[in-house]
Order: sequence, then structure tokens, then C-alpha cells
Amino acid sequence: MAESEKEIIPAHLILPNKVIIMPLQGRPIFPGIFIPMMIGSPQDIQVVELALQGDAMIGLLLVRREEAEVSKADDLYTVGTIAKIVRKINLPDGGMNIFISTLKRFHVKKFLKEETPITAAVEFLDDAGADTDEATALTRSLISEMKQISENNPLFSEEMRLNMVNIDQPGKIADFITSILNVDRHAQQKILETLNIRERMEQVLVFIKREQELLRIQKKIQTQINDKIEKSQREYFLKEELKAIRQELGMPVDSKSGEYLRFKEQIEKLALTGEAKEQVEQELEKFALMDPNSSEFIVTRNYLDTIVSLPWRDPEPESLDLERARKVLDADHYGLEDVKERILEFLAVRKLRKDTKGSILCFVGPPGVGKTSIGRSIASALGKKFFRFSVGGMRDEAEIKGHRRTYVGAMSGKIIQGLKIVKAKDPVFMIDEIDKMGVSFQGDPSSALLEVLDPEQNVSFRDHYLDLPFDISHVLFIATANTTETIPQPLLDRMEVIRLSGYIDEEKIAIAQRYLIPKSLERSGLAKNRVRYPKGTLQAIAAGYSRDAGMRSYEKALDRIHRKVAMKVVLGNLKVGIALAPENLEEYLGQPVFRDGETRWKLKPGMAIGLAYTSFGGDTLLIEAVSNPGKEGFKLTGQMGQVMQESASIAYTYVRHISDRFKVDRSFFEENQIHLHIPAGATPKDGPSAGITMACCLLSLVTGKTLRPNLAMTGELSLAGNVLPIGGLKEKTIAARRHGIKTILMPKENLKDLEEIPDHVKKGITFHPVESMEEVIEKAFAR
Repeated sequence: MAESEKEIIPAHLILPNKVIIMPLQGRPIFPGIFIPMMIGSPQDIQVVELALQGDAMIGLLLVRREEAEVSKADDLYTVGTIAKIVRKINLPDGGMNIFISTLKRFHVKKFLKEETPITAAVEFLDDAGADTDEATALTRSLISEMKQISENNPLFSEEMRLNMVNIDQPGKIADFITSILNVDRHAQQKILETLNIRERMEQVLVFIKREQELLRIQKKIQTQINDKIEKSQREYFLKEELKAIRQELGMPVDSKSGEYLRFKEQIEKLALTGEAKEQVEQELEKFALMDPNSSEFIVTRNYLDTIVSLPWRDPEPESLDLERARKVLDADHYGLEDVKERILEFLAVRKLRKDTKGSILCFVGPPGVGKTSIGRSIASALGKKFFRFSVGGMRDEAEIKGHRRTYVGAMSGKIIQGLKIVKAKDPVFMIDEIDKMGVSFQGDPSSALLEVLDPEQNVSFRDHYLDLPFDISHVLFIATANTTETIPQPLLDRMEVIRLSGYIDEEKIAIAQRYLIPKSLERSGLAKNRVRYPKGTLQAIAAGYSRDAGMRSYEKALDRIHRKVAMKVVLGNLKVGIALAPENLEEYLGQPVFRDGETRWKLKPGMAIGLAYTSFGGDTLLIEAVSNPGKEGFKLTGQMGQVMQESASIAYTYVRHISDRFKVDRSFFEENQIHLHIPAGATPKDGPSAGITMACCLLSLVTGKTLRPNLAMTGELSLAGNVLPIGGLKEKTIAARRHGIKTILMPKENLKDLEEIPDHVKKGITFHPVESMEEVIEKAFAR
């Protein structure tokens, strides 16, 4: 084994066996270097002063935990470096700066004083294994590897390189390299404690390799960053050149300037005037000054997009052809002759006035009668764009009038959106389900529609988002509703109501032959001649499966038939077309939903048939009454509304008043409780038109007489016995026809309504106009 490497100590210096300890917070200090130290804490200043009073020697020991307050010797490592204080400089702030020369490693044998100032008995350590070939080879490797690091790292000064080359002792080279590398303090302390030169140099070589790898990664990252910077700089210069070329050619310089020029050109074509022109120009100039990255930029751009998308110019005069309009309506819809006539009259007035303003219609009728499709046909007849939107269930008035631009995600209302879509100032707007709007804390949409549907106000309609007056008076508004009862009266007053009553069986059959059967066959993937329907089959479907006012249940029945036929075709059970006979309907549709009227109306004493009008069209009401012995009373069931309950009370009082004429003992009412019921019990019913029916029902009960078969009646009863007029006579007549009613008693004041009912609807039904309850009784109980 080679001799230990002896560190050269000046002859005049004698290393003491007892030293004052200076704790080091940062990193350990290796022997053989000359460095300055800043002394700030009072404890460290005390250590320096004590050392200078003696031999100026201090022992440098690293604190085990960085930034820890040293209160006792246990906080320090036991291997350190002894140093000589060469010079001391006092600083104005009370601290001092000292220059030290480190001499040799030492090991603490024992701490003589464990509190500040700490003193210790030490022994000095020598390096081992310095004069071996391995040490020489490792020395060369360290110097060679460090040269590579120093060449690629600008932090290594020329002085560091010279010092490293001029050190002639392997142990000092390892110490020097460790002190200048970015190595963890605990790893540096481990190097300080390693006395074997070979082991120390091998550890340092590992540190060097790690540093080289970090430098390689750092260089790679730096290269990538530089490439990106160079690319972005290149793109920047190219964009600047392109911008200059575009500017020379008079083209838009960037996307923002391109949009500005586009908006400016389109706004000039709009030929705006007044307030609209002034505000739009202000928005355009504000847009030109905005930063494209700001949120306000997007809001203004969307606003300008809306402005330039709207049809601001007045429409061309209409060239209305009534004959063409009639052909379109006839081709699209069967029946509804009175409705078509009203529409043609309406269009004729438009043609004569040459004025499209004030055109607001409201189609009222049960579901499935074609309200929406008639609106589409009107647009086709006029040659105009068609836009439909539903307001059913709408609770926010902003859906109609838009949001103010101060809100995030603000947009215009349905009216302005529709005009943007159709790009015409005189389209046909269909507002569906206007009777089903709601009210909430967000406002009342029906109130917002008042301005839209008022010919005097909509010439300057102001959408909240647009915030400019816009003329929507050229729009033909068509609203649809199932009933007018839930439409607010101010809104109803602004519209011309056209009622669609529904279809009788003959009309349903014709509609099915012309429209529904071909469409349903096509939807089911069947050829046109795959299923044939005799007229009797179509009549059976209408009578047994579709007694509603519209055509939806009829169409569903056809779809159900065709689905079953399609399955048979796919399974190979049907090779040719079939002619569907009435007796085979149950195979495809199941048991009939409705039975024949004569079977249904098996009248007994205490039963009468009335006619009602609902939002689903006309319907028949079978009113029943029974009496039970007991305490006097009158009980009502069947989901009756307030008005209907009052009508029942009037009927009960009237029958009790006239009971003497029919030889009914007055004690009958005192000794019996009468119960009047209107099926179906779960369906709400209201209105006064069942007054005479309930009176006849009660009179039939107390007299024991049965009313005439196939007779129905409608009319409001007064307490004096007068029969007052009702509404919905056409719908009630259609319902009566569907249910096999042959005779109808009606108020005489409704004769004008009877004249408006088409003859094919009234065919086979006898009408008896009546003015008093005496006439009703005479007709209802006659044989």
C-alpha cells in the first residue's frame, strides 16, 4: 500500500489539538483554498474574535440540517477543515468579512464545550493511496472530463481552468472539482470524509458524468428553444413582409383589418339611415380600435355580423296570383273549404291594398287538423320564405326580444334570428302553440309578443340585443292554438282568428286515400300497391279507431298496419299485395277503441247525451243521474269546473221548480239524494253549454221517462228556463256525426252559426232550434 499523501503545511504554522468551531450552513469547505467569508450572526463574530485573540485558527464543520439554528454540538458533522484567518474587515452594518486559508482535514475526537462558542479536541487526517497508477489514471480522467464541462459551461472562468491544471496532488484535484460542481451538500460532505484518494476520485467522476448528462439535456432543451425562437422570428419577419406587400397592393393587412373592410363594405350596401346608421358606424369604428384578443372584440364582431345579416331594404311589391294560391291550398289540403275561403279573402285584400302591413292570423283548432301545414301552404302560395318556431312552454321573454349585450352569451330573439335565417324582410312566420306560453320570474313572453303582433308598433320593433328599430311590419305572422281561452285578451285582439273545426269520417277517408296512405307506405318501405284499402275498411278505421277531430290517430293506425305488413314481407309470409277487408282489421289493430253509437247509447231514465267543445275539438257527453233514499241533497262528480257546477245547480233548481207539471211529488226531492255524474271522471270539464242536457237528465230521472234515442243537445240554461247561445257549434256537430247522433237540439240564437256549417257535415242530422226549456222537453221526450 502506498504511503499517505502528506499535505504541505507552512513550517511556521503549528496545528493545534484544540480548536474553536465555526458552523457552516451552506456547503463544506475543502482544504487548500483561499476564500472570503461573510460573518453576520453574533455567535460567529464571537468565534472569530476568540480565534484572533489566540492563534487565529478555526475549525469549519458543516451543520447537519441546512438553515437549522445551531444550539449544540450534536447538530454538526464530526469531519471538517481547519483554517487560518488571514485578514478581517469590519463592515458598517456591524458584520465582518474575513479571508481564510484552509489547511487540513480533521476529525473531532471530543467536544470540549457543546454550546456556543463550541470548542473541540481534534485529530488531523491524511489522504491515503495517492501514489498509485489508478490514482494517476483517475486524475487524467477527471481533468479530461472537466475540460469538456468547462468548455460548454460559461460559468467556468479561465482562472478555474488554470487552477485545475496546475494542481499537482490527486486528492486536491478531487476536492477542487467537488467544490466547483453543483453537488448536494451531503454528497460534498461525504467526499470530505473520504480519505482514500481512489474512492474519492471515483465518486467525483460519477458526479462529473451526472453533470455532463445534465449539460447535455440542458443543451438539447436550449437548442429546441432556439429553434422555436428562430422559427417564430422567421415567421414574424415573413408576416411583416407579407403585410407590407398586402399594404402596397391595397389588400387587407390581417384578419382583423380584413373583417373591418368586409363589415364596412357590407354596411355601406345596407343603406342605413338615422339612428341605425349612426350607431352601426360607431360600433364599426370601435371595432377597428379593439385588440383582437379582448373579449369585447368577439362581442362586437358578433353584433356586426348580426347587423349585416339582416334584410334592411324594403321588399319588392307582391305579385299575388289568387288562382295559383287556390290551387296550392287545394293540392295541399282536402276539405276545410270555409278556412280556404277565408284565407283567399285575406289574400285578396292584401292584393288590392298593395300593403303587406297588419297581416296577423291565428288558426285555432284541435290537434292534427293541419294548422301548421296550412301556414306552410300560405307561404308557398305567396312565394315567400317560411320560418316556424314554437312558443309552447316558453317562459323567458328574452326568447322573443333577445338578451342585452351586457350578458355573457347574449343573442337576439327568435324574430331577429328568423329574419337572419330567411334573409328576407317579408317572410311568413309561423308562431306555433301560442296558447301554451308560461310566465316565470324571467318575464312574460306573451307580453313581449304584444309589440311583435301589433301593426302600429312593429314598424319599429326593438330587439334587446340589436337595440335598433327594425321594421317587421312586412312579415306575415300566423299563430296557431288549440284554444283561445288561455291566450291573453290583449294578444288575442291583435289577431284575426280563423277556426279549424276538424274532419268528419268522409273527409278522413278522402284525406287518407290522397295523402296518408302513400306517405305511410313510403315510410314503411312498402310499394304503393302492396296494401289496398276498400272504402269500407277506411270507414271502419275512422269509426272504430279514430274518432278524434284531427288525423293523427288515423295516421298512427295506418302506420301500425303497415309495420305489421312489413314484418310479414321480411319473414317471407307475404309474397303479393293484400286487400285489407274490414273484418281483418282486428288482426292488425287489435280490438276497436270505439263501438257503434247505437251500442254505446243505451239510454235509461236519468241519462242524457250532451255536446261539448274542448281544445281537442268537439265531443259527446253522456250525463247520468241516480237517486238514493235518504237525506235531501244534490251531489256532483266528474271533474266539473266552477261554471259547470253552477249550471248543474241551475238545472236542479229548475227541474225541482217545474216538477209539479209532471206530477212528481215534492217529497221525492226531500227524501232522496240525487247524484249527477259526467264520465270520464278523470277528464276536466267546464262551461255552461251542458245546462239543458243536465236539466233533461234530472227530469228523466224524476219522471222515470227515457229520452229519445240518438238525440243530443247543447245550450245554456237560465234560471227562468230560457236557452242561451253557445260556441263551437260546428265542432259539436262534427262530433255528433262521428258518434251516430241523428237529432241535435240547439239554441235558436245559434242559427247564424248553423248556416256556416257545410252541408256535407249537416247531412243526415236534424237540427231543432229552441228558445225555452219547454221546447227542449217537448222535443227530447217525444216519441
